[in-house]
Amino acid sequence: MTVETLAAMKPALLPVLALVAWTFVMWVWMFATRIPAMQKAKIDLSNPKENVTLKDVLPAKVMNVSDNYNHLHEQPTLFYALAFYLALGGGADTINVYLLWAYVILRVIHSLIQATINKIMIRFLVFLISSMALIAIVVRELIRLFAG
Repeated sequence: MTVETLAAMKPALLPVLALVAWTFVMWVWMFATRIPAMQKAKIDLSNPKENVTLKDVLPAKVMNVSDNYNHLHEQPTLFYALAFYLALGGGADTINVYLLWAYVILRVIHSLIQATINKIMIRFLVFLISSMALIAIVVRELIRLFAG
């Protein structure tokens, strides 16, 4: 692989690194809130017979952070696949890279909404717009593939 090829891949891969880094920020936030809440609820993790559903015991604010961490392992898998497809397939043009960054920024906003105020309609709107960024990339790539 040439230096030029690697340089062309980089713009599409930087948003991947950013979203992975953000996922670990949410991981730290999850543990920073969940462990103290579990201690406060006196949950005994050493007793496997204690069948505790954390959603029933932990505060909603704590579970919202945990839920968002899980959400960062769902739809973003499509983002990762698309980013690598763009990087390897030559579709990492300026518009697609901006769409990748838009997706990352919107997922960060989504996380912050869910982990703080958790207003479902606002969160859904951000999710919808972030999904549209991915859809736009797919449509652009299908056009590029079949029109070329």
